[in-house]
Amino acid sequence: MTQTDTSRRTIGLNFLENGSAEIRLWAPYASKVFLVTKNIVSPIQMEQEEFGYWFIQTDEIKPGDEYGFEIWNEKKKEKYTSNPYKLRRADPAALFFKNGIGEFSTAYNTNSFKWTDQKWKELAQKEYIIYELHTGTFTTEGNFKAIEAKLDYLLDLGITAIEIMPVAQFPGERNWGYDGVFPFAVQNSYGGPEALQHLVNACHNKGLAVILDVVYNHMGPEGNFFNDFGPYFTDKYHTPWGSAINFDDADADPVRHYFIENALMWFRDFHIDALRLDAVHAIKDLGAKHILAEIKKYTDQLSSSTGKSHQLFVELDLNDNRYINPLNKGGYGMDGQWVDEFHHALRVTAGQEKNGYYADFNGIEHLAKSYETAYVYDGQYSPHRRKTFGAEAKENGGEQFIVFSQNHDQVGNRMLGERTSTLLSFEMVKLLAGAVFCSPYLPLIFMGEEYGEENPFQFFISHTDKQLVEAVRKGRKAEFAAFHHSEDTPDPQSEATFNRSKLNWDSLNEHKHKLLLDYYKTLIQLRKSNPALNHLNRNQVKAKAITDQNCLILNRWHEKQKITCLLNFSHQQQQLSIPGLSNLEILLNSDSVQWGGANKEIPSVSDQGHITINPETILIFTSDNHNV
Repeated sequence: MTQTDTSRRTIGLNFLENGSAEIRLWAPYASKVFLVTKNIVSPIQMEQEEFGYWFIQTDEIKPGDEYGFEIWNEKKKEKYTSNPYKLRRADPAALFFKNGIGEFSTAYNTNSFKWTDQKWKELAQKEYIIYELHTGTFTTEGNFKAIEAKLDYLLDLGITAIEIMPVAQFPGERNWGYDGVFPFAVQNSYGGPEALQHLVNACHNKGLAVILDVVYNHMGPEGNFFNDFGPYFTDKYHTPWGSAINFDDADADPVRHYFIENALMWFRDFHIDALRLDAVHAIKDLGAKHILAEIKKYTDQLSSSTGKSHQLFVELDLNDNRYINPLNKGGYGMDGQWVDEFHHALRVTAGQEKNGYYADFNGIEHLAKSYETAYVYDGQYSPHRRKTFGAEAKENGGEQFIVFSQNHDQVGNRMLGERTSTLLSFEMVKLLAGAVFCSPYLPLIFMGEEYGEENPFQFFISHTDKQLVEAVRKGRKAEFAAFHHSEDTPDPQSEATFNRSKLNWDSLNEHKHKLLLDYYKTLIQLRKSNPALNHLNRNQVKAKAITDQNCLILNRWHEKQKITCLLNFSHQQQQLSIPGLSNLEILLNSDSVQWGGANKEIPSVSDQGHITINPETILIFTSDNHNV
């Protein structure tokens, strides 16, 4: 069986130093496989290897050539093919489709790019300040090159890492990216693989890390012909997208190999610093070694050979620290996870209606708990799930949790895609930002949040299958039927829906947006420059909820410095009494006129520690003489 070689890809098309190409395809039920190109008149038969692989080395194909496979299936394994005899298919491990999804892939040589990022030094994980963006809507142009033009803006903001939503080839030119059907190929409308390499190189030369969102739990519906090659899917489990990817059923080894190779490719050939693995709770694997643990093992092997560290972050709807515990302690070795529960508690505290999954959260008390324990549910009964849920994560460091006040899901999965800036007051928006950046976790900003972008981020697609388009339309309308009139549902197929979702950079010419941007810059600088905020020791955190006032007192400390944050989520002034507060220096008042607030003076603190805090405000105090 093909072994995983961390130094190079062993599947798909790879160019050798002598200019020839090696091509390897897994098609275990084929009787014959031929390489076909637009340049070669006669198909070239490939050699059969063990475990269902087919191989050829040839000088007949060059970078930029379009190629594919002709698969003969005389065995008529109809379960795994839509055509019982012959069919033409693109390479499932192709790197490029210059003309979009079709029968032909485009040959690309990853080694042809001339990297200049040799001086790039990887970030320590605790230094990540993440900016999540969608390539198609982050700029007017909607491509990788246009992102490069915004890198200085992101650096000035204080960002240390950009997180790019999925770029795997999808149908058409408009998609969130989670309907990708060729996990190795870089979306052609974004610029393709060379443009992505160029962007990563530019990021590194400016001191920015790059996180890439990848999807290993399903593949999109249109253009998905993986079952024509072999059992990439299994009916043993089902997911919200249909049959699960085959990670532990018969013939699972080559499927596992396929996704391990994918992760390694992004790190090695595209210099990606970290991957964000989408919804890993939907990965079904009951084998002796979970696929995530195996990806981690090979990632560590790659890092050992190159000297470059790489992180694996996961989106996880399970409060199960087995995913983020190290391999030597029986975990899957993921370096960190998104913590939706911090977001849910924060939003309920700010006035979010308690429907759906928000019904599990009581607001300020749960927010205080999340500051200390990350997971809100770590062994309690969950009314929404109707079962006891979660486990404690006492041994996991703060750098293993990523928190946010909004992200692409929490905005885009609303029917109208409204952003926080249009749902909450200007003061509450600032308070939510402060709540995130004062946490003992890694902060994430969703693109445009930092200046109060008001354009929505809506769900959009560009499928060519009319029946699929109609099914998606009906699904979106049904999903929100209880909350809105169906005619209000934005049409996901419409280009207008996509265009509405683009950032309006002209907003930065308006006063209130400038003020908010300056406020975010200040928060990020406070985070970076104060040891009590940038050291993510969860044993040096204390949060207290004052439920009758909807206020929270957050204390963090490191060595001699202590930070005290007072957060008033109520709509009224509140008087708080905090012993020793009069001895602290104020670092930030979100209600200051400096950031569009009403407070012209520094809030006064009595000798007894009494203070009046304005509605929807965060106050941050510091002391450099704290005795722990």
